[in-house]
Amino acid sequence: MSTQNALLTILVEKINNDTLVLPTLPAIALKVRKAADDPDINLHSMGDVVGQDPSLTARMIKIANSAYMGRTVKVNSINQAVTRIGLRQIKNIATALAMEQLFVSKNEVVGQYMKREWTNTVNVVSSSMAALQMYVARTKKRDLSLDTITLTALVHNIGVLPILTEAERHEEVFANPTFLDVAIEKLSGQIGGSIMREWGFGNEFVNVAENWRDLGVIPDKLSYIDFVRIGAALSGKMDSQKDAVFNLAVQRGAIESVRDLTSDEFKEMRDAAKQIFA
Repeated sequence: MSTQNALLTILVEKINNDTLVLPTLPAIALKVRKAADDPDINLHSMGDVVGQDPSLTARMIKIANSAYMGRTVKVNSINQAVTRIGLRQIKNIATALAMEQLFVSKNEVVGQYMKREWTNTVNVVSSSMAALQMYVARTKKRDLSLDTITLTALVHNIGVLPILTEAERHEEVFANPTFLDVAIEKLSGQIGGSIMREWGFGNEFVNVAENWRDLGVIPDKLSYIDFVRIGAALSGKMDSQKDAVFNLAVQRGAIESVRDLTSDEFKEMRDAAKQIFA
C-alpha cells in the first residue's frame, strides 16, 4: 500500500470510528443562530446579541452600508444595521463571518490551503448568490431564498476543514500537497455531510456538502445544489465538468443561457455579494 493510500485509510477509519475531530462554529455564530431561531426575538434584542462581538458589529454595519443591500442612506449603529439586514439574513451573515475564523493554520502548507479554500468558498458563494438573483428576477419564482443559498454555498466544502486540521496535527506525515489534494477530492464530501449533521443543519445542506461534485445526483426539482454547482464551476473548482454543469443548469432552468453568467448584470450582482466577506 502506498503512503498516500495508507494516510487515506487512516482518515477513513477515523471517520468510521467517529474519532475525526469535526470543527465547531465559533461561539458568537452559535449565539446569533440560537437567537434568530427564537420566535419571540425582535430586532433590538438581536442587535444586543450581535453587539457582544465588536468585530462582528463592525462588519454588520459595513454590510448594511454596502452595495449588496442597495441603500444610499448610511447606518451608524448595530440596531440600524440589524433592521436593514433582517433577522434571517443576520443569522447567515453572522455564520459566514464567524466561519472565516476556522480557516487558519500555523503550519505553512496547511495555512496556504486554508487561505485558498476560504477564497474559493467566497467566490462560490458570491457567484451562487448572483445566479439565484438572476433566476428570481427572470422567473419571479421565490421558492429558493437568497439567505439560504448564501449559507448553503458557504458550507458546501466544509469537509476540507477536518482534513486540513488533521494535517496540522500530524504535519510530518499529512501536510504535503500530494496527499492533501487527493484526500480533499475523495473524502471532503463525506466529511462535510457529517459536519452538517453535527451542526444540526437540514437535509438540503447535507445533500449539498456530500454531493455537489457528483453530477449523477440530481434532485427532482431545481434546488440549491444547482446554484452551488454553477458557483463552483465559475470559480474553477469543477474544471473537468464545467461544460456539463452549465448544460445541466440550462436544461433545469437555473439559467436561460450560459451567456448570462458573463453579463454585466451578473458581474455586478456577484461583486456586490462578495462585499459581505470583504
